[in-house]
Amino acid sequence: MTMNEPESQELSPQPARPSWPRAGIIITLAFLLAVLGLLAWGLKKSEAGPRDSGQAPDFTLTGYDGRVAHLAELRGKVVIINFWASWCLPCREEAAYLEQTWRKYQDQGVVFIGVDYVDTEKEARAYIKEFDITYINGPDLGTKIAQSYNIKGVPETYYVDKHGVLRGVQIGPLQSPILDQKIDELLAESYP
Repeated sequence: MTMNEPESQELSPQPARPSWPRAGIIITLAFLLAVLGLLAWGLKKSEAGPRDSGQAPDFTLTGYDGRVAHLAELRGKVVIINFWASWCLPCREEAAYLEQTWRKYQDQGVVFIGVDYVDTEKEARAYIKEFDITYINGPDLGTKIAQSYNIKGVPETYYVDKHGVLRGVQIGPLQSPILDQKIDELLAESYP
């Protein structure tokens, strides 16, 4: 061997790399894209805020007193949907005003529905009794109604016109005369 000749090196065989079939790569990429899409959709929905327009999501609520309210059957009436909980201090601030307003408008084609959010039946019944609430109130089992309205907390009050269309939302406790004004506005609209 001369100085200018490179030493011969034996090349050892490289271990075989595992290779995924092309279909496996495509499936994995599709799965990752789907997960990213769902995450983006969830983030957009959580940032969207409460629903305040469009057709009001339909629901059926069975009250603590056994009465049943089915939103779709209330077309032709103005509907006030109030999400509340007995543990919610701002809900306590508006409870008397809600009941007073209900009693004022109940014979004028207005329906109030109280949706009790993440509460115990015992505490909810005590709250209803304390404030002498006479409009229908019932539990939101599994928070399905709250999810369909995309509520962010309690209290939240939704205004539904005679056509079943959402006409706004009040986040936080209602104070006089806000609810009266909204009801008067919705009652003044014609309904075929």
